[in-house]
Amino acid sequence: MELSRRDFIKSSAAAAAFAAAGAAALSPLRPGDAAAAEGGITWGKAPCRFCGTGCGVLVGVKNGRIVATKGDPQAPVNRGLNCIKGYFLSKVLYGKDRLTKPLIRKGDRMVEASWDEAMTLIASKFQEAIAKHGPDSVAMYGSGQWTVFEGYAASKLFKGGIGTNNIEPNARLCMASAVTGFMTTFASDEPMGCYDDLDLGDTYFLWGANMAECHPILFSRMIDNRLKNPAVKIIDFGTRRTRTSQMADQYIRFTPQTDLALLNAIAHVIIRDKLYDEQFIKDRVVFKRGKEKIGYGLEDKFKFADEPKLIDFEQYREFLKPYTPEYVAGLSGVPAKTIVELAHLYADKDRKVTSLWTMGFNQHTRGTWVNNLVYNVHLLTGKICKPGENPMSLTGQPSACGTTREVGTFTHRLPADMVVTNPEHREKAAKIWGVDPKKIPAKPTYNATEMFRALDRGDIKVVWVQVTNPFQSLPNLGRYRKGARKEDGRFVIVSDIYPTRSTELADVILPSASWVEKEGVFGNAERRTQQWFKLVDAPGEARSDLWQTMELARRLGHGNLFPYTQVEPEMWEEYRKFNEGQGKDLAPYATYATTRGLRWPVVNGRETLWRYAEGHDPYVKQGEGIKFYKNKPDHFKAVIWARPYEPAPEVPDKQYPFWLCTGRVLEHWHTGTMTGRVPELKRAYPAAVCEMHPDDAKRLGVKNRQNVKISSRRGSIVLPVELNGRSLAEKGNIFVAFFDEGKLINELCIDAYCPISGEPDFKKCAVRIEKA
Repeated sequence: MELSRRDFIKSSAAAAAFAAAGAAALSPLRPGDAAAAEGGITWGKAPCRFCGTGCGVLVGVKNGRIVATKGDPQAPVNRGLNCIKGYFLSKVLYGKDRLTKPLIRKGDRMVEASWDEAMTLIASKFQEAIAKHGPDSVAMYGSGQWTVFEGYAASKLFKGGIGTNNIEPNARLCMASAVTGFMTTFASDEPMGCYDDLDLGDTYFLWGANMAECHPILFSRMIDNRLKNPAVKIIDFGTRRTRTSQMADQYIRFTPQTDLALLNAIAHVIIRDKLYDEQFIKDRVVFKRGKEKIGYGLEDKFKFADEPKLIDFEQYREFLKPYTPEYVAGLSGVPAKTIVELAHLYADKDRKVTSLWTMGFNQHTRGTWVNNLVYNVHLLTGKICKPGENPMSLTGQPSACGTTREVGTFTHRLPADMVVTNPEHREKAAKIWGVDPKKIPAKPTYNATEMFRALDRGDIKVVWVQVTNPFQSLPNLGRYRKGARKEDGRFVIVSDIYPTRSTELADVILPSASWVEKEGVFGNAERRTQQWFKLVDAPGEARSDLWQTMELARRLGHGNLFPYTQVEPEMWEEYRKFNEGQGKDLAPYATYATTRGLRWPVVNGRETLWRYAEGHDPYVKQGEGIKFYKNKPDHFKAVIWARPYEPAPEVPDKQYPFWLCTGRVLEHWHTGTMTGRVPELKRAYPAAVCEMHPDDAKRLGVKNRQNVKISSRRGSIVLPVELNGRSLAEKGNIFVAFFDEGKLINELCIDAYCPISGEPDFKKCAVRIEKA
């Protein structure tokens, strides 16, 4: 039975009170200790290994095994609370089918092998491909679940050793548009705000973000703020009603893809009604317009380069003229009156506004643009870089920020916002790594989608997948699953902790250590860097992905890249050199062992809560107020972009009349590899369903729990319909979660992507529904 909003608030308050009481009873974890004893159980600290929130967890160990976990009362992110997945962390690593030995494909069978045999085979395949086809014929596909060490080592090996930029993280599927949004607007990646904004603001705009299920701890902080401050308003924009909608003060349904038009309409009203901050705009902002009608990345080897041009305020005003509330109401379905009210709420000088979003914005064929447009509204009103007033992209993986964005494990990036196309950046990286600058290629190769297209074509011969499950998570999945098993020289290696839909296609499977079975560092969505020590041994012969990468380096003759005697501390201090003086400074390694994480930049031992702001950011001098100091070409100003509304590449029609959206549910994380091994989570949400509006079901003659066949231009799947469940799709829309490895919904998704970020759109494609 669903909780009412009032009951939810009461239960949240009770949980917070319980956590506070528990904190008093808990034996304190001494700063600097890896563990402290309590009741026969040894407790150690670590960040949670699920979403990018970065909750602090206490991990109970007894007889070399994790026996309990609980929220860390001293952790500033979650303050002792965990979500349902976090409460079952103790069971995540102990599924019966845990991988414990290397496996090599022999015909149609996978046969146990020694580590030496497996690594010898892998090294020989790399050497053969490089000798015959060059360095760009080999690739690595990693993850926002990598530790910072693992991502850094992989990037260093491929870019500084092998000499190819063929490395990508699965964060390309979830956070790349956030990256390019930040970079094009501020010339620096990651937010200026932090989670404290959830406690300090009074107006929250949620753009396609089901925080109650996907970021429940952060949502609970927002709800706690509302309990203390009745003036708090939560506005939920969506294409389906969710548990977040139930708690919101206002739910606003809009037609998929029209978020672009809505944000332009809000900006239109702000300028029309003279609600903007004229002085802030004059001092802190420039205006630009880029290419339009830019395509959708549907063609193999798709290339795009924007051509930004400076415009002025009057030209921007002229650009916005067509986006009247009345015109956009016709596109989006949001009443014109509501659009005007939203614009005035954003601009209200007596209210502190925070905008929050996740995959609704980022998994979007115009993902960079829509990120730019939400920044526009904050820049027009001057509501940015202040406590409680910031735009903030939330993150889906525990280290999608720290390992993929800060470390730079995308094909085009190096650490600390540096890029391979910049010769000065390559020079700096080469100096730190001790290699010839010519070793680091000057051109990016493939984004994630193009990487697997290249594998399908045969341009990539060998790919090593670590800590992720692409043959369940990629869009247009059928093509890439078939491509992986073509028999003309392709070789696939997968490192994981359980059998997955990716390991079933592998030529070699390597058993990996996970989470507290190794030492690590994660970076969360608020720029918080968190460290933990190894607490238990991995089962059987499983080894860390860091060890695996360094072992391949040694066998390929690049062992000199990893000359460490104390691997993690020495690697960290080397990595820090990239960040020093760049507005991304990190603390010495030993510092993180004595804290619950620090938000960068960390200068003179002090973390930064709000970037670009005098009195908070050490890079902003007295008297400078707000200074976007990373954007030197634009004289330290942020950019307001003129970005138009453009339709999705595939929209419903007579043949395929429904929109399909995919995403996550509370109980399961991504492809369900770990949460699917927890009996309690599996029972709570055992399989994927097709969420559908009751009126659509009635028209199709379908009843609740009856099976339907869902078909797109790429594939079909049969699922039971769910009507009036925890979430409710709008008319003409359906929603399916992608965790179910038995029902590969991503086979239906289109592999169109944002031409600037390379991030695919998992939220919008056209499907047909029939009785099964």
